[in-house]
Amino acid sequence: MQIDLKRREFIALLGGTAASWPLATRAQQQALPVIGFLYLGSPERTARQVAAFRLGLGETGYIEGRNVATEYRWAEGHFDRLPALAADLVRRRVALIVTPFSLAAIRAAKAATTTIPIVFTTGLDPVQLGLVTSLNRPGGNVTGFTALNSELGPKQLGLLRELIPGAVRVAVLVESPPDPIITDLQTAAAAIGQQIEVLRARTVGEIDTAFASLAQKRAEALVVNPAVLFFNRLAQLVALAARHAAPAIYWTRDFTEAGGLMSYGSDVTDQLRQTGIYAGRILKGEKPADLPVMRAAKFEFVINLHTAKTLGLEVPAKLLTLADEVIE
Repeated sequence: MQIDLKRREFIALLGGTAASWPLATRAQQQALPVIGFLYLGSPERTARQVAAFRLGLGETGYIEGRNVATEYRWAEGHFDRLPALAADLVRRRVALIVTPFSLAAIRAAKAATTTIPIVFTTGLDPVQLGLVTSLNRPGGNVTGFTALNSELGPKQLGLLRELIPGAVRVAVLVESPPDPIITDLQTAAAAIGQQIEVLRARTVGEIDTAFASLAQKRAEALVVNPAVLFFNRLAQLVALAARHAAPAIYWTRDFTEAGGLMSYGSDVTDQLRQTGIYAGRILKGEKPADLPVMRAAKFEFVINLHTAKTLGLEVPAKLLTLADEVIE
């Protein structure tokens, strides 16, 4: 009788423990830290960047689905969706928010929270924009990486001049033009005897309109300024440049690989990898206020030789030597 009682007690205990296993598993899953990933664009064009972000996370010991989760929010190019998406991430009490390559996304996240850490990547000066107090000591809940595109434009102008020495009028395609960048480009152009024509496009339709005005403005070359809209419409921009026979330089190799003429800019995938590392460090307890805003360290210059030949351009040996990669 005593043996039967102990047996029943053991079976009851085992049953109670087994019943609690799913609850324990769910509790463990719910306890995973969650990263909010807020992006102005769409997921289709960012697979390589997201992979790089995950790689950086992995370098700090965090693996998606194992010991960290990520909530992705895509605005699909609609600026007006960003505030609601940022607010949703805050309501979900994410551990931090990552905002790659979009000033609008950074500002939406910053407006939504003053306590949740935010890690950004941008091509602008975050101090001038008021995102951080200084590069070395950001203060507050925001830090990240900058490529400082104000320095990028003049370099791109110089590369175009090497390829087309006689070009005088150069068009610059911008989404929502930051005045300092345009001013720096105009100053750099004037120093080498060139003139800048600013083309603005904030929608898909306006991209077509901007390219249509190239002939009217008698532009002999084109600089495409970094913008999520332009990246999402990569194929459209490359096709329009070919249709209008416009020698164009872009900020990332994705365009050159798709048939664009040249690209010069920071290594975008490396920036996302570094962002992943910062995210991991913050998850481990470091404060954004103590993590300095880092400047992009890796830049790459890519030439598409086939496109150059199609445009009737002979690429000087100097440029071929400078190129990190020549696509033939």
